[in-house]
Amino acid sequence: MSNNLQYTKGNKVWLKDFPQYNETWLREIIAKDPSILGLGDLVLKDTERIQPKAGRLDLLFQDTEEDKRYEVEIMLGPVDASHIIRCIEYWDIERKRYPNYEHCAVLVAEEITTRFLNVISLFNRAIPLIALQMDAIKVENNILLHFTKILDEQSPSPVEDEEELSEREIADRPYWEDRASTISMQLIDQCLDILKEINNKLAFKYNKYYIGLVENNRVNNFVYFRPKKKFLRAHLHMADLESLGDRFRDTELEVSINKKRKRVELILNEGEVTEYKELLKQTFQDCYKESVE
Repeated sequence: MSNNLQYTKGNKVWLKDFPQYNETWLREIIAKDPSILGLGDLVLKDTERIQPKAGRLDLLFQDTEEDKRYEVEIMLGPVDASHIIRCIEYWDIERKRYPNYEHCAVLVAEEITTRFLNVISLFNRAIPLIALQMDAIKVENNILLHFTKILDEQSPSPVEDEEELSEREIADRPYWEDRASTISMQLIDQCLDILKEINNKLAFKYNKYYIGLVENNRVNNFVYFRPKKKFLRAHLHMADLESLGDRFRDTELEVSINKKRKRVELILNEGEVTEYKELLKQTFQDCYKESVE
């Protein structure tokens, strides 16, 4: 690769001024390469997704590392009120249809004025919402697209904020029995049996977004759980994530290291808690020991 890079001046243009670069063209560009949005490792779930009595959602993406989906609405030219409302409406429909996922609304426009940015910021306090301003740069006969995040979602961080959030959104056992399945609830009960062998004072704390742990009424989420319809997802915390993840490499368990959230995630299917009881017990014990030191 040559190091003799030459400066070339680019000029900002408006895609809405070029008939060949319409919203369909832009949607296809983003669908083929969602990394240009700068929102992480996303995979395309759907384009022009039909919304009951509400039109079509431009793009639906899912984060490959988390149970999180992004409802993306694009608009050429300056953003307007109808675009904002449509984006939030589609987000609301999707989160109600698929409550097992986290959802985030993403607004994309060529220009987001201060007036509408202030409005979006107000929504952002209650709704996970990201605003991206897209700049189209003409360089000779080429068009470059650059996306700038001018408003980020206000989302909780892994453990401390989840605990703080749970104080306001407490759930109970029936809530999770309805949300999950008999199999996944049996798996989490088996995990609790193992945890009680480590410390019989450990108990579940049922929250809206996850099931955590308490010891003498004090939260300690060195491990917490999200029961799903077909499996149980366990989230483990330890300083050395790589070492923690390596414990499961020679097993049949599905394991991933989420560096962004600073945790190791396990997928536990029916029968696997019993099969790997000793390994899980040792791992739970090490995580617990580190959490109380």
